[in-house]
Amino acid sequence: MRIFLLGSVLLMAAAPVAAQPVPPPEAMRIPPELTDPAMAEKLGDMMGALGDAFLDMPIGGIKAAAEGRTASPQEKAMTVRDMGRRDDPNFDANYRRQIAQAKPMIANSMRAMSEALPAMISTMTQAAAQMERVMQNMPRPDYPRR
Repeated sequence: MRIFLLGSVLLMAAAPVAAQPVPPPEAMRIPPELTDPAMAEKLGDMMGALGDAFLDMPIGGIKAAAEGRTASPQEKAMTVRDMGRRDDPNFDANYRRQIAQAKPMIANSMRAMSEALPAMISTMTQAAAQMERVMQNMPRPDYPRR
């Protein structure tokens, strides 16, 4: 009996805490990297490095296997870059020019994203609040039916 009384007193003491509304989530901060022009430059450099790694990937063996034969030692050394050079004699210069042209586009995209992010966050917060209201009105599956 004492345990029951002690438990009910503890439950009554905890009731005000349980009745308090859930605090709103912290406002999302826009990462400073999104507004930093140096980050756009770094991303462009990374894109160039990743592109170089892809262009240096050997594909001669894959090409020969697709044709149903074994690759010669010369074919095994063929890379994606070699295939590009075969079709375009200025392949390397064109590739570097395209990477250089992409850097301002990356910076513009990052700027547009950082400008649009507050509105997107606000809209998502409003949608979450509306979903919370809808969920509060949903019938509970464990509620007894009549």
